[in-house]
Amino acid sequence: MSQPALKRILALGCALAFACLPLFPSFIMLTPASIPGVSMLSHGAALAILAAMGLLAAVAGGVLVFVKRVEQPMLLPLLFWLGAALLSAALGFAPLYGIVFLGIFLLGILWHVGILTSYDGRGNGAVMFAGLLSAASLAFVVAIAAVLLHRPAAIYAAQHGRAVGSFILPGELAGYVLVIVPIALAVASLSQHSWLRALAAFAAASGIVALALSFSRTGWVAAGCAGIAYALLVIRERRKQRTLAIAVAAFTAVAVAIAFNVHHDPSENFTRLSIWQTALGIVRRFPLTGSGPFTFGTIYAHLRLPDGDAVAYHAHDLYLTLLAETGILGLLAMLAVWWRFGREWMRRFSAADPRARVLSGAIVAGLVGTLVQGTIDTSTLVLFGLWLPTMALALASARYGMGESL
Repeated sequence: MSQPALKRILALGCALAFACLPLFPSFIMLTPASIPGVSMLSHGAALAILAAMGLLAAVAGGVLVFVKRVEQPMLLPLLFWLGAALLSAALGFAPLYGIVFLGIFLLGILWHVGILTSYDGRGNGAVMFAGLLSAASLAFVVAIAAVLLHRPAAIYAAQHGRAVGSFILPGELAGYVLVIVPIALAVASLSQHSWLRALAAFAAASGIVALALSFSRTGWVAAGCAGIAYALLVIRERRKQRTLAIAVAAFTAVAVAIAFNVHHDPSENFTRLSIWQTALGIVRRFPLTGSGPFTFGTIYAHLRLPDGDAVAYHAHDLYLTLLAETGILGLLAMLAVWWRFGREWMRRFSAADPRARVLSGAIVAGLVGTLVQGTIDTSTLVLFGLWLPTMALALASARYGMGESL
């Protein structure tokens, strides 16, 4: 089989993985950890999707063996991060707690490699964006419709009327929106194909509505930061940059101030302080390798302060959660990944043509939003399903743009 055909198979596999992203949060049901919400999918459906992803990864791995090697600047730091997580699991309290998501992390590395390997093939970039935006549009419509119809009733009640859809928690939906909307805006302005421009415009509009209905305060603030990053990275005229950045910041501040406690229990405004203190207690006890992936909730029950919530699934801070569960080694490994990505992306971005800079800059703007969200919330979807493939898209698009010629 020819190299272009092999790359097209890889691109189709990556597009299918992107299409399944809104279903990834249901994998929490396959772990011993408690479910922090209500899932639209059954346990059997989640297991079937995970099996399909495993089969897809096996096929992609087999194809990669026969495809000509390309530059993979992120591979070593990603493997180091995976190794740190595996060491933490082996030395932690419950080695099996994080096995599903560590497996997905490994699949994410393969996904990252597959994107960089196949993106330069004719039309492969467009195939990936079509898969990503089609699934996102459907996911946003489902989340919006569920709120408007108050169905499923259990999810509507559990989330106090906030949009969540298939994402288990509103914060997971918000993290997904942060990545999708900037990409959609760029594709809508750049694509040569009218159908892809229309799809991207719909994904952007429905994503903004879904984010608004999620009433995720952290998501709104992170979206504002992503919007400012979008203005600085994508818009070339300085006056327009400043105008848009100021407008986004002002709108975000007003929205958060007006709707700060809407669909929220006001007591939640103070409980995170106690959770953060407990998380630091875990760090002090297990500083090097942490307590083990996905063990925070179990350890928290024994160390929580008297005024703390009875249950906490994570530290409500992505970086503090990583530090508590995987220790200094895990946090340093994550920082090494971002450091390597930042250096490589800046190198490619500085040499990119204007259209490629728009798309790659938009992708990075979404990633900036997720980094901000991580300071006050923990999204496993962002960590295990969005960061790795989106980093690959940012690097590939900086070099090849949309890669659209179908």
